[in-house]
Amino acid sequence: MPHIRSNAPRRIRSSAPDHPSRAPRPVRRLLLGAAASLVSAASLVTHPALAAASTAATTTAPLAPPPVRDEDRAAGDHLVVRVERAGEGRDGVYEVYCNPMGGSHPDLAGACRAVERNTRWGSEPFAPVADGSVCTMQYGGPATAHVTGTWAGRPVDATFARGNGCEIGRWDRFVPLLPDLDGAAPGARTA
Repeated sequence: MPHIRSNAPRRIRSSAPDHPSRAPRPVRRLLLGAAASLVSAASLVTHPALAAASTAATTTAPLAPPPVRDEDRAAGDHLVVRVERAGEGRDGVYEVYCNPMGGSHPDLAGACRAVERNTRWGSEPFAPVADGSVCTMQYGGPATAHVTGTWAGRPVDATFARGNGCEIGRWDRFVPLLPDLDGAAPGARTA
């Protein structure tokens, strides 16, 4: 008669006599099998070609820009800010140089700090409001701004408006690079 093999876990025999309060321990064998499977899977992923294919297949997020390098900063940051319909004393074209600082902006140090605080690794500081954002139906006035130039070695071409709550928030994050339109006097500094 042929022997039929079962896939059911076998009970490991102990030299101790069976006792009703003692349960069989087939766990050790299952854990060893699981550990061996993990080692096999890890060895496949460490192969360069397979690791690249595995990473490419599991990555769904867009690639982020690389971090800012010192040589990018050495070239200097230069922005041109054109503000329109913001009111007398606020409209105009301003140049901002950071690292080293210079230009025609009324608050150069504040303008450079505003851009620095909005710069985060892996994100674009001048990115527009994301599509599909839920924004309040608030109107902040007809003011617009267009910022062009270079920041951290990357080209900048960003347009700002105040047509809804998201756009107003985006504008306000860049004050004093952009003029403060929420009650401050023209040229006033913000903390």
